[in-house]
Amino acid sequence: MNQLNIPPVLVTGATGRIGRLVIDRLLDAGVPVRALVHRPEAASALPPQVEVFTGDITVPESLDPALKDAGAAFLVWTAPPQTAASVVERLAAHVRRVVFLSSPHRTPHPFFQQPNPMATLHAGIERLIAAAGLESTIIRPGMLASNSSPWWAPTIRAGETVRWPYGAAETAPVDDRDVAAVAALALHRDEHVGGDYVLTGPESLTHAAQVDVIGDALGRRIAFEEMTPDEFRSLSEGTAPGPVIDMLLAAWSAAVGQPAYISTTVADVLGTAPRTFHQWATDHASEFTQGS
Repeated sequence: MNQLNIPPVLVTGATGRIGRLVIDRLLDAGVPVRALVHRPEAASALPPQVEVFTGDITVPESLDPALKDAGAAFLVWTAPPQTAASVVERLAAHVRRVVFLSSPHRTPHPFFQQPNPMATLHAGIERLIAAAGLESTIIRPGMLASNSSPWWAPTIRAGETVRWPYGAAETAPVDDRDVAAVAALALHRDEHVGGDYVLTGPESLTHAAQVDVIGDALGRRIAFEEMTPDEFRSLSEGTAPGPVIDMLLAAWSAAVGQPAYISTTVADVLGTAPRTFHQWATDHASEFTQGS
């Protein structure tokens, strides 16, 4: 495919879990890619064919060089909301299409209906995108499979018992690679304009069952022990904002005894079955082994 005939796609959050995978999928499809990074040294891990721009969504004017002559943008928002309107205004002035990594805050399931400051932020940005008249696709992943690595890998590597609250809470972890594949298609295929995609894995699993699955992938049993919400809140102090911890605890509490919401969107969009949590754990087993 001749890349000269395809406008480049700007990927924000380019070195993050999803953005980095979106870059790979776009390159596989022959789409030229621009990456927005906070610091030039962060680009060292990106493929050499990626055009790198230094910028920050909290400084909207810094995006202008990266947006010049671009055709679409993948928008990931992890900053405070103050500059969102200005960033969306700049996107509308330069690109035709935006794919926004949001959350399933509209999904009628107790897990997704707890007070959530991030969901409030996402909803506001969605309204800005709609008002700007951009072609858009909203990507709404549920719980990411990769969350289990920062949550449990240090304990599992140390050979200790995984202690976690609400062991019976059920989620349907979605593989980051499936999320990225859907986002990449939406960035360069016209049939996904206007899509509002809730993405989940194919199975409802409790926290305790997810730890068992990781143990299966490693070929050993991993002990699991229930932790109280207060213990979790105390141990999490300083690692995440208090409202985020409160939101997680409320969501997990609401998910106990409730089979997770499962969508068919990954299969519908990609034409292939979504990866299972066991596939994810097997492919990322090295993250849970000693010395990794």
